[in-house]
Amino acid sequence: MSLAPESGAEARGAPGLRSDPGRPLVRAFYARPATVVARALLGRILVRDAPEGRLAGRIVEVEAYRGAQDPASHAYRGRTARNAVMFGPAGHAYVYFTYGMHHCLNLVTGPRGIAGAVLVRALEPLIGLGAMKARRGPVPEERLARGPGCVAQALGLTLEHDGLDLTRAPLWVSDLAADRRGFRVAAGPRIGIRVAVERPWRFFLVGHPCVSGPRRRRPGVIR
Repeated sequence: MSLAPESGAEARGAPGLRSDPGRPLVRAFYARPATVVARALLGRILVRDAPEGRLAGRIVEVEAYRGAQDPASHAYRGRTARNAVMFGPAGHAYVYFTYGMHHCLNLVTGPRGIAGAVLVRALEPLIGLGAMKARRGPVPEERLARGPGCVAQALGLTLEHDGLDLTRAPLWVSDLAADRRGFRVAAGPRIGIRVAVERPWRFFLVGHPCVSGPRRRRPGVIR
């Protein structure tokens, strides 16, 4: 299944993308509640300027985490060395290592001092598919960045990228208008956690093949 062009001239033909995919979003975009930022990220382009060249993908699935208000958040019990970046300022990357094998990328949100972040759960690959495939192995294109661990692996993100400023290279979200390619937005329970599962803070594009969790809409959750 071919989802997107590889790069360069081909990228200019991709809906919502060009060879120079806009500029980084300003910090004010992130300085809002995590649930607001999470929904606003869907359809936007996440860019990584890596040593081997530019990588980019459309954000198709995210989850919001709200610090002291959220038992599932890493910041629920307060500030630690691991979660310090979550307390702001907004617009930085929070990268953590989990299960002894996966890195996960979060985008810090909200006012300084109040922890919040959005976990990037899945991307639609757009640029740099060759590099993503080299890291992820022989998997279909729709699975290159399906799941938070796969997102970080495909983009080559590790703990050394924790704290990166998202308002400039090498890691940023484009200010191009969100393009959801005709897919509707749904909100539903988060997945892969043990507490506060019922909160509808997972946002995704209904039916998109790159979404990592359930792709079907549930009654009453379409936004």
